Amino acid sequence: MNWQQLISNKRFGLEHLHELRKDDRTEFQRDYDRLVFSAPFRRLQNKTQVFPLPGSIFVHNRLTHSLEVSCVGRSLGNEVSQRLLEKHPEQANTHLSEIGAIVSAACLAHDLGNPPFGHSGEKAIGTYFSEGKGQILKDMLTPEEWNDIIHFEGNANAFRLLTHQFKGRRQGGFVMTYSTLASIVKYPYSSVLAGKKQKFGFFITEEEYFKKIADELGIIRLSKDGEPVRYARYPLVYLVEAADDICYQMMDIEDAHKLKILTTEETKQLYRGFLSKERLERTDMICSMVTDTNEQIAYLRSTAIGILVKECTRVFVENEESILDGTFTGQLISHLDEHVRKAYETCSETAFKRIYCSKDVVDIELAGYQVISTLTDLMIEAVRYPEKAYSQLLINRVSTQYDISAPTLYGRIIAVLDYISGMTDVYALDLYRKINGNSLPAV
Repeated sequence: MNWQQLISNKRFGLEHLHELRKDDRTEFQRDYDRLVFSAPFRRLQNKTQVFPLPGSIFVHNRLTHSLEVSCVGRSLGNEVSQRLLEKHPEQANTHLSEIGAIVSAACLAHDLGNPPFGHSGEKAIGTYFSEGKGQILKDMLTPEEWNDIIHFEGNANAFRLLTHQFKGRRQGGFVMTYSTLASIVKYPYSSVLAGKKQKFGFFITEEEYFKKIADELGIIRLSKDGEPVRYARYPLVYLVEAADDICYQMMDIEDAHKLKILTTEETKQLYRGFLSKERLERTDMICSMVTDTNEQIAYLRSTAIGILVKECTRVFVENEESILDGTFTGQLISHLDEHVRKAYETCSETAFKRIYCSKDVVDIELAGYQVISTLTDLMIEAVRYPEKAYSQLLINRVSTQYDISAPTLYGRIIAVLDYISGMTDVYALDLYRKINGNSLPAV
């Protein structure tokens, strides 16, 4: 792969107007602004990140998480861009300098496809078909269609949301640049290759879209004709992934401190683990000048993030050749300097044992699982038997942008999943309560 072809400001759905645009250096910033002003992005403010929402202590939701990931992604992209331009001065007049803007926009979009209630919502949808009542649909769908729904994945759904032409909407979806769209596809292969990890990059409905983008950008295709589609990762995906990894790990620890799941001393030691001996002395001196505990924690957290950004930049630039030829393996995080990598792994182990398995987090996952499973079951029944009176009541609640009466069963199922995954936590819970008769409209 080569950078001149990899970074393209051509817009998906507006290719015919590409040569008419004269202010092309701002196209990636337009991606960012378009996302910020979109309804799906606004809805992220009421979607669970890890901890239950809302509360008297304001922890991260999907919106604040996405904004923070975008900031870290911009820093990563800018540093990588600067290092690559030093390494390849002949690329000075290309879009290489725009990597920060591309990664920042992709980071904003990376969670747009996630359903309510975090990862439990994702799992509830997939297991409804693989383990629940939805199993009866298996023989009515093709193997490819079946794999799409049992492996339902927020990343693939984000790509669909950004590229699919919903009813009444314009061709090309959000009409994003090819480079921004490619940057969010962490798993560039079809659901047939998802395996037990539940990860894939695009539904069969958007497979041709991804092929078109990959061909335009020169992304290496790893699969042969007749095999399930699989590509090498688009290089900037590594930066989006690293920004996400850095933010959720570092910010979840800070949230856990605010919620008193971790003590102040435990939290400080986790962040201090990233610092060298020399850096630690300077940081401790600065912290001693501040008496507010939360401010001390925030400073340590920002210092740890800065170190991770520098390290991920180094790993990317040093491995540029293997990233471009599609042979680089693993995440940038897994290739960090040993001292920093061990500090990150300690944070990960602590988060798993103390945060993700805490009662509050498990409770919201249990509740979310029940809500999403119930709504999925009722809506799937409604689109299978639309002639029933109760089905009509449910179908009438669905926005007209969703093709709930598609000619194929798979099309109707995907429309249901579009509808449910677009809900906020509050909307899903409110609908669940109304359906169960626990909440009635005022009369």
